[in-house]
Amino acid sequence: MPLGWKDFSATSFNALLLLERVQIRWLPVGNVPVPALAAALHGNPAVLWFLQHKCPEISPWLAEIMSTHPAPENPAALRIAEVQFLQALEDWLIYVLEPECYDRQPFTRWDSAELLNRADFSGKTVIDIGAGTGRLALTVAPLARLVYAVEPVTNLRDFMRTRATALGLTNFYAVDGLITALPFPAAFADITMGGHVFGDELAAEWQELVRVTRPGGLILLCPGNNDKDNPTHQFLMAQGCQWSVFEEPTDGLKRKYWKQLPG
Repeated sequence: MPLGWKDFSATSFNALLLLERVQIRWLPVGNVPVPALAAALHGNPAVLWFLQHKCPEISPWLAEIMSTHPAPENPAALRIAEVQFLQALEDWLIYVLEPECYDRQPFTRWDSAELLNRADFSGKTVIDIGAGTGRLALTVAPLARLVYAVEPVTNLRDFMRTRATALGLTNFYAVDGLITALPFPAAFADITMGGHVFGDELAAEWQELVRVTRPGGLILLCPGNNDKDNPTHQFLMAQGCQWSVFEEPTDGLKRKYWKQLPG
Protein backbone atom coordinates (compact mmCIF):
# COMPACT_ATOMS: atom_id res chain seq x y z
CA MET A 1 0.00 0.00 0.00
CA PRO A 2 1.45 3.42 -0.97
CA LEU A 3 2.65 5.45 1.98
CA GLY A 4 1.83 8.80 0.42
CA TRP A 5 5.08 10.46 1.45
CA LYS A 6 6.15 11.54 -2.05
CA ASP A 7 4.96 11.53 -5.66
CA PHE A 8 7.56 9.79 -7.82
CA SER A 9 5.96 10.58 -11.19
CA ALA A 10 8.82 12.95 -12.07
CA THR A 11 11.63 10.83 -10.56
CA SER A 12 14.14 9.12 -12.83
CA PHE A 13 14.25 5.32 -12.72
CA ASN A 14 18.00 5.83 -12.28
CA ALA A 15 17.18 6.54 -8.64
CA LEU A 16 17.57 2.79 -8.16
CA LEU A 17 21.31 3.29 -8.71
CA LEU A 18 21.42 4.79 -5.22
CA LEU A 19 20.08 1.67 -3.48
CA GLU A 20 22.34 -0.09 -1.02
CA ARG A 21 23.22 -3.75 -1.42
CA VAL A 22 21.21 -4.62 1.68
CA GLN A 23 18.11 -3.09 0.09
CA ILE A 24 18.61 -4.81 -3.27
CA ARG A 25 19.00 -8.16 -1.51
CA TRP A 26 15.41 -7.87 -0.25
CA LEU A 27 13.84 -7.39 -3.69
CA PRO A 28 13.07 -11.09 -4.35
CA VAL A 29 11.35 -11.52 -0.99
CA GLY A 30 9.76 -8.10 -0.68
CA ASN A 31 6.23 -7.24 -1.69
CA VAL A 32 7.20 -5.50 -4.94
CA PRO A 33 5.31 -5.34 -8.27
CA VAL A 34 7.44 -7.82 -10.22
CA PRO A 35 5.84 -7.26 -13.66
CA ALA A 36 6.48 -3.52 -13.36
CA LEU A 37 10.10 -4.10 -12.31
CA ALA A 38 10.72 -6.49 -15.20
CA ALA A 39 9.15 -4.11 -17.72
CA ALA A 40 11.16 -1.18 -16.38
CA LEU A 41 14.42 -3.15 -16.46
CA HIS A 42 13.82 -4.11 -20.11
CA GLY A 43 13.98 -0.40 -20.85
CA ASN A 44 16.83 0.41 -18.46
CA PRO A 45 19.70 -2.02 -19.09
CA ALA A 46 22.15 0.09 -17.06
CA VAL A 47 19.96 -0.30 -13.96
CA LEU A 48 19.68 -4.05 -14.61
CA TRP A 49 23.48 -4.29 -14.87
CA PHE A 50 23.86 -2.37 -11.62
CA LEU A 51 21.47 -4.62 -9.71
CA GLN A 52 23.16 -7.76 -11.07
CA HIS A 53 26.63 -6.59 -10.07
CA LYS A 54 25.80 -4.83 -6.81
CA CYS A 55 24.03 -7.94 -5.52
CA PRO A 56 25.04 -10.96 -7.66
CA GLU A 57 22.98 -13.44 -5.64
CA ILE A 58 19.73 -12.02 -7.04
CA SER A 59 20.89 -12.36 -10.67
CA PRO A 60 19.05 -15.67 -11.23
CA TRP A 61 15.85 -14.10 -9.92
CA LEU A 62 16.30 -11.08 -12.20
CA ALA A 63 16.89 -13.36 -15.20
CA GLU A 64 13.74 -15.29 -14.37
CA ILE A 65 11.46 -12.28 -14.10
CA MET A 66 12.93 -10.74 -17.26
CA SER A 67 12.20 -13.92 -19.21
CA THR A 68 8.71 -14.23 -17.74
CA HIS A 69 7.52 -10.67 -18.27
CA PRO A 70 7.74 -8.95 -21.67
CA ALA A 71 9.26 -5.61 -22.53
CA PRO A 72 6.83 -2.67 -22.64
CA GLU A 73 5.30 -1.92 -26.01
CA ASN A 74 6.16 1.78 -26.13
CA PRO A 75 7.83 4.59 -24.11
CA ALA A 76 4.56 5.51 -22.41
CA ALA A 77 4.08 1.96 -21.14
CA LEU A 78 7.70 1.91 -19.99
CA ARG A 79 7.22 5.08 -17.96
CA ILE A 80 4.05 3.72 -16.34
CA ALA A 81 6.01 0.64 -15.22
CA GLU A 82 8.89 2.76 -13.93
CA VAL A 83 6.66 5.00 -11.83
CA GLN A 84 4.66 2.04 -10.49
CA PHE A 85 7.82 0.39 -9.24
CA LEU A 86 9.36 3.59 -7.88
CA GLN A 87 6.19 4.28 -5.93
CA ALA A 88 6.24 0.74 -4.52
CA LEU A 89 9.75 1.37 -3.17
CA GLU A 90 8.69 4.69 -1.68
CA ASP A 91 10.31 4.28 1.73
CA TRP A 92 13.58 2.84 0.40
CA LEU A 93 13.91 5.65 -2.15
CA ILE A 94 13.08 8.32 0.40
CA TYR A 95 15.97 7.01 2.51
CA VAL A 96 18.48 7.42 -0.33
CA LEU A 97 17.02 10.50 -2.01
CA GLU A 98 15.36 12.68 0.61
CA PRO A 99 15.71 11.53 4.23
CA GLU A 100 14.33 14.83 5.49
CA CYS A 101 10.99 13.76 3.96
CA TYR A 102 10.93 10.74 6.27
CA ASP A 103 12.06 12.82 9.22
CA ARG A 104 9.12 15.20 8.93
CA GLN A 105 6.43 12.52 8.79
CA PRO A 106 3.85 12.95 11.60
CA PHE A 107 4.30 9.41 12.95
CA THR A 108 7.84 10.30 14.06
CA ARG A 109 6.45 12.97 16.41
CA TRP A 110 5.45 10.65 19.23
CA ASP A 111 6.11 11.75 22.80
CA SER A 112 9.82 11.33 23.60
CA ALA A 113 8.87 10.61 27.21
CA GLU A 114 7.89 7.12 26.01
CA LEU A 115 11.62 6.56 25.50
CA LEU A 116 13.23 8.78 28.13
CA ASN A 117 11.00 7.63 31.00
CA ARG A 118 11.73 3.98 30.33
CA ALA A 119 15.48 4.13 31.02
CA ASP A 120 18.12 6.31 32.64
CA PHE A 121 20.40 7.24 29.75
CA SER A 122 22.69 9.46 31.82
CA GLY A 123 26.33 8.55 31.31
CA LYS A 124 25.44 5.39 29.40
CA THR A 125 26.89 3.82 26.26
CA VAL A 126 23.94 3.38 23.92
CA ILE A 127 23.46 1.53 20.63
CA ASP A 128 20.51 2.50 18.42
CA ILE A 129 19.86 -0.13 15.74
CA GLY A 130 18.23 0.80 12.44
CA ALA A 131 18.61 4.40 13.49
CA GLY A 132 17.12 5.92 10.34
CA THR A 133 17.14 9.70 10.65
CA GLY A 134 18.10 9.54 14.33
CA ARG A 135 14.72 9.79 16.06
CA LEU A 136 15.87 7.70 19.03
CA ALA A 137 19.62 8.26 18.95
CA LEU A 138 19.49 12.05 18.76
CA THR A 139 16.87 12.14 21.53
CA VAL A 140 19.10 10.37 24.05
CA ALA A 141 22.49 11.73 22.94
CA PRO A 142 22.31 14.89 25.14
CA LEU A 143 22.09 12.57 28.18
CA ALA A 144 24.28 9.62 27.22
CA ARG A 145 28.05 9.23 27.40
CA LEU A 146 28.29 7.73 23.91
CA VAL A 147 25.68 6.95 21.26
CA TYR A 148 26.28 4.67 18.29
CA ALA A 149 23.58 4.97 15.62
CA VAL A 150 23.68 1.82 13.49
CA GLU A 151 22.23 2.33 10.02
CA PRO A 152 23.04 0.47 6.75
CA VAL A 153 21.94 3.28 4.42
CA THR A 154 24.80 5.70 3.72
CA ASN A 155 22.58 8.71 3.05
CA LEU A 156 20.78 8.25 6.37
CA ARG A 157 24.09 8.07 8.23
CA ASP A 158 25.17 11.31 6.55
CA PHE A 159 21.85 12.92 7.48
CA MET A 160 22.28 11.95 11.15
CA ARG A 161 25.88 13.20 11.27
CA THR A 162 24.78 16.55 9.86
CA ARG A 163 22.02 16.86 12.45
CA ALA A 164 24.31 15.82 15.29
CA THR A 165 26.85 18.45 14.26
CA ALA A 166 24.12 21.11 14.09
CA LEU A 167 23.04 20.12 17.59
CA GLY A 168 26.59 20.41 18.89
CA LEU A 169 26.81 16.74 19.84
CA THR A 170 30.33 15.36 20.18
CA ASN A 171 29.38 11.93 21.54
CA PHE A 172 27.41 10.74 18.51
CA TYR A 173 28.68 8.20 15.97
CA ALA A 174 26.74 6.93 12.94
CA VAL A 175 28.06 3.52 11.87
CA ASP A 176 27.23 0.93 9.23
CA GLY A 177 25.67 -2.33 10.37
CA LEU A 178 22.66 -4.62 10.51
CA ILE A 179 20.60 -5.87 13.42
CA THR A 180 21.85 -9.39 12.70
CA ALA A 181 25.51 -8.33 12.41
CA LEU A 182 26.34 -5.46 14.76
CA PRO A 183 29.91 -4.09 14.59
CA PHE A 184 30.55 -4.23 18.35
CA PRO A 185 32.19 -6.66 20.76
CA ALA A 186 30.15 -8.59 23.30
CA ALA A 187 28.78 -6.70 26.33
CA PHE A 188 29.57 -3.34 24.69
CA ALA A 189 26.48 -1.26 25.50
CA ASP A 190 24.60 -0.34 28.64
CA ILE A 191 21.43 0.14 26.58
CA THR A 192 20.67 -1.36 23.18
CA MET A 193 17.57 0.05 21.52
CA GLY A 194 15.77 0.30 18.22
CA GLY A 195 12.50 1.40 16.68
CA HIS A 196 10.65 -0.14 13.73
CA VAL A 197 13.56 -2.54 13.19
CA PHE A 198 12.87 -5.81 15.00
CA GLY A 199 10.90 -8.70 13.53
CA ASP A 200 12.28 -10.11 10.28
CA GLU A 201 14.58 -12.77 11.77
CA LEU A 202 13.38 -12.98 15.35
CA ALA A 203 15.85 -15.42 16.91
CA ALA A 204 18.95 -14.10 15.12
CA GLU A 205 18.06 -10.49 15.88
CA TRP A 206 17.39 -11.13 19.56
CA GLN A 207 20.60 -13.10 19.92
CA GLU A 208 22.56 -10.15 18.55
CA LEU A 209 20.79 -7.65 20.82
CA VAL A 210 21.69 -9.76 23.84
CA ARG A 211 25.28 -10.27 22.67
CA VAL A 212 26.16 -6.57 22.47
CA THR A 213 24.40 -5.61 25.73
CA ARG A 214 26.31 -5.91 28.98
CA PRO A 215 25.06 -8.09 31.85
CA GLY A 216 22.53 -6.01 33.75
CA GLY A 217 22.00 -3.79 30.71
CA LEU A 218 18.73 -2.94 29.00
CA ILE A 219 17.23 -3.90 25.65
CA LEU A 220 14.53 -1.44 24.56
CA LEU A 221 12.41 -1.58 21.40
CA CYS A 222 10.44 1.64 21.00
CA PRO A 223 8.37 1.02 19.01
CA GLY A 224 8.91 -2.68 18.66
CA ASN A 225 5.64 -3.80 17.13
CA ASN A 226 2.15 -2.83 16.09
CA ASP A 227 -0.53 -3.25 18.74
CA LYS A 228 -1.10 -6.91 17.88
CA ASP A 229 -0.57 -10.31 19.49
CA ASN A 230 1.42 -11.43 16.47
CA PRO A 231 4.53 -13.69 16.22
CA THR A 232 6.82 -10.78 17.13
CA HIS A 233 4.86 -10.14 20.32
CA GLN A 234 4.75 -13.81 21.20
CA PHE A 235 8.50 -14.17 20.67
CA LEU A 236 9.33 -11.16 22.84
CA MET A 237 7.04 -12.42 25.58
CA ALA A 238 8.89 -15.74 25.49
CA GLN A 239 12.15 -13.83 26.05
CA GLY A 240 10.75 -12.27 29.22
CA CYS A 241 10.10 -8.77 27.91
CA GLN A 242 7.68 -6.32 29.44
CA TRP A 243 5.57 -4.08 27.24
CA SER A 244 3.21 -1.15 27.07
CA VAL A 245 1.25 0.77 24.43
CA PHE A 246 1.68 4.29 23.10
CA GLU A 247 0.43 6.21 20.08
CA GLU A 248 2.26 7.33 16.98
CA PRO A 249 0.46 10.32 15.44
CA THR A 250 -1.47 9.32 12.28
CA ASP A 251 -0.21 5.71 12.56
CA GLY A 252 -2.10 4.43 15.58
CA LEU A 253 -1.15 2.41 18.64
CA LYS A 254 2.28 0.78 18.90
CA ARG A 255 3.89 -1.47 21.48
CA LYS A 256 7.25 -0.88 23.10
CA TYR A 257 9.17 -3.69 24.76
CA TRP A 258 12.00 -3.80 27.25
CA LYS A 259 14.05 -6.30 29.20
CA GLN A 260 16.84 -5.85 31.70
CA LEU A 261 19.38 -8.60 31.27
CA PRO A 262 20.57 -10.61 34.27
CA GLY A 263 23.58 -9.04 36.02
